[in-house]
Amino acid sequence: MTWADRYLGAAVIGLMLLLFPAPSYAQSLEVSAARVGIRSPDTLRLVLESNSALKPTISYLSTPDRIVIDLPRLDFSFGPGITDGKRFIETYRYGAFSPKVSRLVIDLSKPARVTRSFTLKPSGKTVVYRTVFDISIVPRARFTEEVARTKGQLIDPQSRRVEPVLSAAARNGEKPVIVIDAGHGGNDPGTIGINGRAEKEIVLAVALKLRASLQRTGQFTPVLTRDHDIYVGLKRRVEIARANEADLMLSLHADSIGDKNFRGGTIYTLSEKASDSVAANLAARENKSDILVGMDLEQENAFVRDILITLAQRETKNFSVKFANILISEMGQQRLIPRRPHRYAGFVVLKAPDVPSVLVEMGYMSNAQDAMRLASKQGQDAVVRDLTDAVTEYFAQLQLN
Repeated sequence: MTWADRYLGAAVIGLMLLLFPAPSYAQSLEVSAARVGIRSPDTLRLVLESNSALKPTISYLSTPDRIVIDLPRLDFSFGPGITDGKRFIETYRYGAFSPKVSRLVIDLSKPARVTRSFTLKPSGKTVVYRTVFDISIVPRARFTEEVARTKGQLIDPQSRRVEPVLSAAARNGEKPVIVIDAGHGGNDPGTIGINGRAEKEIVLAVALKLRASLQRTGQFTPVLTRDHDIYVGLKRRVEIARANEADLMLSLHADSIGDKNFRGGTIYTLSEKASDSVAANLAARENKSDILVGMDLEQENAFVRDILITLAQRETKNFSVKFANILISEMGQQRLIPRRPHRYAGFVVLKAPDVPSVLVEMGYMSNAQDAMRLASKQGQDAVVRDLTDAVTEYFAQLQLN
C-alpha cells in the first residue's frame, strides 16, 4: 500500500466519522434530589428526582418500623444523609446496598405504608423524572401484614457466599493476613462531621491508604472488607475475616460524641461489659448499623449467641489487647484522648473468636480539630503510618516469643 493510499483511507475514515459519529453511551442513573411534603395530617409525599425512570421495589420491616425502597444501582448526588423529622417520618438515608441495588430506608415513628406510587415524565421546563410515593399512617395490624407480605422481596447481601475484596495468599506459613475494615458505607453514612464530611468517606480513604502501605512493606497480605462506597453488614465483616483466616482485623471508625471538646484517638477491644458510658453508647450505636440500612435481623440472634459462647477462647482477646497497647505506643499522647485511650465495649465487628481484632476510633468528627485533621491528606497519612508501624511491631514481637 502506498502512502497515497494510506492518506486516502484516512480521509475516508475521517469523513465517515463526521457523517456517522460513534453512538454515545447512556449516562449513569442518578437521583439528584429528594423531598418530603405534607399532603394531609395522615399522608406525606416523598418525591425522588432522577435522570431516568426508576423501578422501585417497596418492602417493610418492623422493630423498628421502616419502609425500604430498593432501586437499581444508581448515584445519589444530593449530599450526605438526611434528617427530615416531618410528622411520622423520622429520618431517611440512602446509598449502595449491594453491587446491583441502591437502597433508601425510611424510619417511621408510626406504622405507615406506601398507598400510591407513580412516575411523572419530564414535561415543559421540567427536565427530570419524578418518582412519587404517597405514604399514609395505617393500623398496626395492616403494617404487620405488609411486613409479612413483602419479606421475600428484601434483598439480603449476607446470603451471598463470603468473598473478600482481595483473595488471601495461600496459607503456607507465609505473609500474615491483615483484614482492614472500613466502617459503614453505602446507605449507612456513619456520623456526619462538623465539617459536613461523612464518616464512611473518611474511613474508606484511610483503609485504601493503609492497604497500599502494608503492601509496600512486602511483609503482609492486606484484605479489605469493602474497597468502595457500599454497605457491608456487621456479620459479613466478621465472616470475611474468618474466611481469610486473618491474623489481625483492624476496624476503622471516626465517630461523633456529644462533647465537642472530646478529641483524639481511642482503641477498643472486646468486652461485653463496657469500660465506661462513652464506650457503651458508641458500641450500641455502631451495632445498629444493620438496622439503619434496612436489614431483617431475625436470623442474626443465633450467630451472635454462638459467637459469644465461643468467646471462651480468651487467647484471642489477649492478642487483641497486645496489639492495642502497641498501637497506643506508636500513636503517642498527642493523637490520643487524654485519659484511658484503651477502652472496652461489645462491638459486633470484634467478635470473631479466632481473629485478634481492634476497633480504632481515629478521632471524633464532632470536634473541629479532629474533623479537619481526618479530612486532610497529612492527617490520614499520619494515621496510616501509626497503624503500619504498629502492625509491623506486633508481628515482630510475636516472632520473638
